[in-house]
Amino acid sequence: MTDLRLDDVAPAAAGSAALRIAVVGPTHPHKGGVAAHTTMLAHHLTEAGHDVTLVSWAHLYPSRLHHADATVPQGAPEVPPYPRTVRALSWARPDTWVRAGRRLRDVDAVIVVHVMPPVVPAHLALLRAAGALPGLPRPRPRSIVVCHNVLPHESRAGDTALMRMLFAKVDATLVHSAEQATLAHELGARRVSVADLPPHLPGGDPVSRGPRTGSTRLLALGLIREYKGIDVLLRAMRDVPDVSLTIAGEVWPSQREVINRLVTDPRLAGRVEIRDGYVPADELAALLADHDVLALPYRSATASQNVILGHAHGLPVLASDIAPFSAQIEDGVNGLLVPPEDDRALAGALRRLGDPQLRARLAEGVQTPDLSGPWAHYLGTIEALAADDDPVDPVEPVDRVDTVDSVDPVDPVDLPDGDASPSDPSAAGTTAHAVVDAITAAGARLASEVRRRTRSRRPLVELHLSDLPEWVLPTDVLSDPGEAEEARRLARRLGLPLSLDKVSTWAALGALAAILRVRDDGRRSAIIVDETGTGSVLSRLARAVGFAPVEIDFTGAQPSVAALDVDTGSLDVIVRIHPRGCDAEDVDHVLEQASWALRSGGLLIVTIPIGPPSAPGAVGPADVRGILARAHDLGFVLVGDLDGDVNARMREAGARARADSAAYGLVRLTLRRR
Repeated sequence: MTDLRLDDVAPAAAGSAALRIAVVGPTHPHKGGVAAHTTMLAHHLTEAGHDVTLVSWAHLYPSRLHHADATVPQGAPEVPPYPRTVRALSWARPDTWVRAGRRLRDVDAVIVVHVMPPVVPAHLALLRAAGALPGLPRPRPRSIVVCHNVLPHESRAGDTALMRMLFAKVDATLVHSAEQATLAHELGARRVSVADLPPHLPGGDPVSRGPRTGSTRLLALGLIREYKGIDVLLRAMRDVPDVSLTIAGEVWPSQREVINRLVTDPRLAGRVEIRDGYVPADELAALLADHDVLALPYRSATASQNVILGHAHGLPVLASDIAPFSAQIEDGVNGLLVPPEDDRALAGALRRLGDPQLRARLAEGVQTPDLSGPWAHYLGTIEALAADDDPVDPVEPVDRVDTVDSVDPVDPVDLPDGDASPSDPSAAGTTAHAVVDAITAAGARLASEVRRRTRSRRPLVELHLSDLPEWVLPTDVLSDPGEAEEARRLARRLGLPLSLDKVSTWAALGALAAILRVRDDGRRSAIIVDETGTGSVLSRLARAVGFAPVEIDFTGAQPSVAALDVDTGSLDVIVRIHPRGCDAEDVDHVLEQASWALRSGGLLIVTIPIGPPSAPGAVGPADVRGILARAHDLGFVLVGDLDGDVNARMREAGARARADSAAYGLVRLTLRRR
């Protein structure tokens, strides 16, 4: 590969909705989940159409702060390396932090992947040099911290103070659980978003697994630290003889003595194999295939992809009943959940796993995990954080970035900027009635607040009605995956933000076309409330062409304009579309709310899954007609033609359906308030 310097990174094309993004974090040859996630984040952002440079470390931190070798032995990468990688940073060279930051002054966003608190001074020096701190002169890059752990599992003195310092000086923080979000808020983070950790799985494709006989073979995988509870599992195994365990991974020094003492118990003789050391990615598939169950007896967890890894290779998972495992495992279906640190309960689960029929049933219950959908939501969340929507910075100004020029450089050494070559970017369980107290807004100020929002530093996409082909309809049905792919290709041709979720792109592109055709006055002044949530594809498209949508996102309940203290008849557009669209249970409530919130001529745009009566939340063609009748009674008229091609295609989709318990399509309805 040819050398790539930060100075060589070209600006995004004028008129494009792509962002210029610098991702700062560990990558190959550094090993572990954080490095793999950082690398795949750069890949996925590039696939979504953004101009991405990965700024990484030649030397990340002193070995005394990390008790295991931090680099991959023999150089084999765990995930595909990102081509545009610049290894310009060194822990021992503060001048590299400043030099790298100065070269990022023209990007739209700097995403810092937080590793551990001692690295905070380096991150802040880089962000200050890039001009990315709140309070510095605009235009400037947005600063976003991706925080895998707000505080380390084994924290040290000073960690809390360092994290308070970091959160106080960045625009936004992304964490991977509600508990971590609470902790970040407590430490002063100003804007915190939560998105599930998307899969970044090493190990390649699964190896076929033949019939199993004999005792239950458990596998504990990864860096073995106290919070992972391997000692709890070993104590439980002492009373369950027909179970064996392989511990494969680097054992943390503080745990090595504990584990060695436990395995000398005569009751565990011959049943525990310890493979102390790094497990290369190309050995993972065979290792997983040689076991029956993946064991995750954690005491605590923040985010983990181990359940997804196990399920991707066909293994049921035995795990503690804590987040995120409790949301990833269906107890008794594709794994077993037990209370954390409960030897007796864990021993009971091990006895159950001794039944070959139960193991077979759990293995049959394992479904291949969705490896792309979580990334689509994750990227949408990051893009929403990267959009510069704050009219003013909510902090007092800090010293001008020019002060970094006074940093005395360390005596120069021949540290390469990196080697790379340019890449080729190619609940309703709780209904909407249970609105939560997540939004506080005065109705009299809503319209002026929307119009007051400043636009992103990226150029707006010039989109005219003539650019939209006739097949992009306000009311339509999606029954063929090829149609969703065509919508995504159209979005790319138009220069609009891309999403890995093709169905969301189909839903959003039709909604945007309806807004432009019916509610746009040419000044992009329509007041749009997007109930699809933070990171919505529709909001990203709307911002790219000049609108300023208001996104509503709730935890534990469906969103509703009832939570906005708006005047009757004050909104132009309300949108609730895939992946958080309406269903058979809440569509009537959405109609009722929109009937008073929309002004005359305003639009309500929703998507609803279509399917047989046994499909949860789905409606049939006849049900759609009933929805339209109720909408008519509330003062709505349909924009589009249901009686023609759309109705016929709904029925054709039903005729082609392969399952009688799942939705087979998606209908998009655009309704105009009379």
